[in-house]
Amino acid sequence: MKNSHLISIALLAMASTSLIAQQTGFSRVLLQTQDLSTPGKVVVQARAEFDPGVAAGRHTHPGEELGYVLEGQLELRIDGQPPKMIKAGETFFVPEGLIHDGINTGTSKAKVLATYVVEKGKPVATPAK
Repeated sequence: MKNSHLISIALLAMASTSLIAQQTGFSRVLLQTQDLSTPGKVVVQARAEFDPGVAAGRHTHPGEELGYVLEGQLELRIDGQPPKMIKAGETFFVPEGLIHDGINTGTSKAKVLATYVVEKGKPVATPAK
């Protein structure tokens, strides 16, 4: 039980660290991290906010991303696919390992609820080259 608690704290710290390095006009706030019943997987939930014209930056995840646009709109760019416009009330999905970016193409702040099902012990997001 004690080891499980320490592992959870370490994972929360790792997830928080990977979500902190952010550019001006973009923020991602960790809401929760939970172990899953699937061995080696965790779920991380975060709220992201984009100022108009700001991008998250090209990145990947060690698992899937499920997103819901709460306010505003985003252009989702996944390498090798045409850009997709996602507006408030719409959802999106990014498969594991695909390089992608989200850009606020609107005139007001965009807010997104993102849920990541990722490999335990890995950073939630890694900048793409």
